[in-house]
Order: sequence, then structure tokens, then C-alpha cells
Amino acid sequence: MAEILIVDDDSQLRQSFEKLLKQEGHLVRVASSGEAGVVAVNQSIPDLVIMDMRMSGITGLEAFRLMREKAPRMAVIIMTAFGTTETAIEATKMGAYDYILKPFDIPEMLALIHQALETSRRSREHTETREQVSSATNQLLGSSRAMQEVYKSIGRVAATDALVLIRGESGTGKELVAQAIYKHSLRQDKPFLVINCVAIPDTLLESELFGYEKGAFTGASRSRAGRIEQAAGGTVFLDEIGDMPLNIQAKILRLLQEKQLERLGGGNSIPVDVRILAATNRDLEKAVVDGEFREDLYYRLNVVTIRLPKLCERNDDVFKLANHFLDHLSVEMEMHNPGLSEDGKEFLATHEWPGNVRELSNTIQKALIFNRGAPITRDELTQVVGLSSDRHASSDVSDDAFKAEI
Repeated sequence: MAEILIVDDDSQLRQSFEKLLKQEGHLVRVASSGEAGVVAVNQSIPDLVIMDMRMSGITGLEAFRLMREKAPRMAVIIMTAFGTTETAIEATKMGAYDYILKPFDIPEMLALIHQALETSRRSREHTETREQVSSATNQLLGSSRAMQEVYKSIGRVAATDALVLIRGESGTGKELVAQAIYKHSLRQDKPFLVINCVAIPDTLLESELFGYEKGAFTGASRSRAGRIEQAAGGTVFLDEIGDMPLNIQAKILRLLQEKQLERLGGGNSIPVDVRILAATNRDLEKAVVDGEFREDLYYRLNVVTIRLPKLCERNDDVFKLANHFLDHLSVEMEMHNPGLSEDGKEFLATHEWPGNVRELSNTIQKALIFNRGAPITRDELTQVVGLSSDRHASSDVSDDAFKAEI
């Protein structure tokens, strides 16, 4: 469901549009003039505005200019019964999604609305992702020798278009490395899409990745581009590729070899220009032997590899990370930063952190929540990781509990 604003001084057209779009499942607001439309946008930014060019009061273009000040990325479709070259060019220059002449065909208009909403959704996702990447890259912390090697590897591969396989246990920060590669790549102004191959059911993964044609399955009433197509010109990060079903591995192999894909239910090859980054916490070599991962795909992936160390292998970074989480989380949760006691520091240095950086982050967050103001002690830390206060060498924490993020 999307929120759509209709701006037109023709009451009959407004009512007809409102009824039609509500039947399509959208939330619809209406405005009878350009001025009213501007007020409506200032009150609440819709996903799409459908606006007439010529109205009493200010024109559609004037209203569009004012709306753009409040919502520069909002999708707008301009309608008019008096089309001219000048107005069409002007509307397009201003960033209108499309310009359509009255009278128009209803199915054609509905298809245009669907396309505009889909484009707007992708644009929002891309903007949000870039903001997340910008902040996340700053959190790829650590000055240990192991992490310095990771940074060097990122620097070497970022400006290339090479396929990169990022390997490491859950919780080591594989997605952050992918984001850093993207941020420093030549594709940084294009989309960055993250696809977690274990979070999407096997039955849906193929259509999510490659899209589908109309009629490909029950309920496929229209064709839809998959996420790989949607990332045209950009970067796709396939997280946990080691858990991908074999039939989809074959399609990924073709994509890597031929730079083409086929939608589900389609017979045409579609050329695609994307950079693929992949990550896994699995032993791919064993998966190949066990018949759970294609050998040809393994060799295609295993050319440029970045291996992330476990947190226990970069012990020099534990205090830096812990202090970072204390600073960041205390501000985020609006709590006092109590710091760490000496025995609290000793706990951090001796705990094995089987959940890696994610476990450390969660431990600091829980300790902050239960802390009463004094420096965080060993007892507080052992309690929040489920250990007795006299045993803190390891913890029975499942890797699956900590996803690849900091």
C-alpha cells in the first residue's frame, strides 16, 4: 500500500481517481488546487503525487516547485489536456517521473503509477543504504595487525570491479567490509543491495533475485524485475552464499560468467551490469566435497578473498571496540557512560568471544542497561553473557545468534 496525493480542480476526476486507487489498495488524499496540494505535502509527504498542470490559482508546475522544496525525491506524475513541448520539457527537467496527456487509458495510467511507486521505493532504499553505509564504514574499527591487513585488502579491491568473497565467522563484520568496498568503489553513486540468502525462503529466493514474468506462478499478475536487475550499475552483496540452494547457485554462476540472467517463467536473456560481492561463514571446501556447493561456482568465487579474523585473534582491538560501544550506545540510549572497572577490563581480555564483535556489542549494551552508575565490573559482564562469576573463559553462544554486523 502506498500513500498517493491527487491534485486537480476537476472534482469528478478527483473522485474517480480516489475510488479507483482505493480499490487498488492505496491510501488516497485529494487536493482541489495547487495551493492545497502544497499544504498537503508540507503536512505529510506522500509516496506519489498525481497533479494537473492547469488549475485555478497557481499552476501545477509552480506547485511542483514548492513541493520539491519540502520533498526533493518525491515521485510526481503531471497530467494535462493542453500538452506543449515547453511544459513537457520543463516538467521533466524539474524531476517529474512522467508527463501524461488527458484523456488517458486507465490500465496504462495504473501501470505508470505502479512503475512510479516502484522507482520511488528503490530510490528511498538506495538513499537509506548509502546513509547506512556511510555511518557503518566508520564503525569498521580496529588497529590490530590482522585488521590492518583487512583494510589493505579493501583498498586494493575497492576501485576494481572484481568479484570479492568475504569469509569469516558470524559476527566478525562481513557486511561492513562489503559496505566499505562499495563506498570506495567506482559504483558508489549507484545502488547497493544486500541479500541475505538464508533469510529468504528457498521457494522465494529465485524470484527475489532474478524477478519473474507475468503468469510465472499463481498470483504473478504482472512482470517484476528481481533485485539484481534493480541494482543496475551498482553492487549486490550476497550474504551467506554458502547456504544458497544448488539450483540457484547454477543461475548465479551463469550471471557471473555471462553477465546475463533469466527471470522466472521467462525465456529471454537479460544483460545486467552489477558488481557481485559475496560472503559466507561456511567451510566451502567441505561443502564442495559434501555436494552442497557447486565446485565450478566455488572456483569462480574463490579468486579474490578477504578473510576476517575472529575477535579472539585480534585481542588488541577488544578495548577499543568496547569503548566505542560504550560511547555510542550510551548516547543512543541516553544513559550515563560508566566506563569499565579493572576487573571488567580483565574479563574483556580473557573472554574468548565466540560470537565475535556482535557478542561484544550485545554484552556492552546489556551491561549498560543493568548498570547502576559505577564502572562496569566483571560480575556484571559475566551475568549478561550467562556465565558464573568464577568462570569466564568461554560461553555457549551460537554463531547464528550473531549476524555479520557491528
